[in-house]
Amino acid sequence: MSDFIYTTYIKTTPEKVWQAITNPEFTRQYWVNENISDWKKGSEWKHVTPEGGVKVVGKVLESNPPKRLVMSWAGVENKADESQVVFDISVVDDLVKLDVVHTKLSADMGGKVSGGWPLVLSSMKSFLETGKALDIMAFKKCA
Repeated sequence: MSDFIYTTYIKTTPEKVWQAITNPEFTRQYWVNENISDWKKGSEWKHVTPEGGVKVVGKVLESNPPKRLVMSWAGVENKADESQVVFDISVVDDLVKLDVVHTKLSADMGGKVSGGWPLVLSSMKSFLETGKALDIMAFKKCA
């Protein structure tokens, strides 16, 4: 599978984008689930459902707030199918440019993230700009 690359421009600050990715309470607002870690290089991170189930796990490979976060990514059902996600956050004029690059994808993981990332990142953009996230759970049921 090819790498998954997604770029979006958000009317916000780099610090708020960083918080949207790394703060569990913030993440829950637009992604339903929480990203939990101390976000230091070498630390574990996990993606946790409202019921407490863990969906994705990994390690923080690089952390440079609020500019860059690199982490490994593996579904708990197959931890050997590990990939890598890079979040690059920069400022372009009065917008924040967010580049998400998900690499080392198997066909299975590539299929999952190619449908998931656009929805999650669109919800994050909407939440940061308007205070209202997309109802991604309703959308997934229709898709």
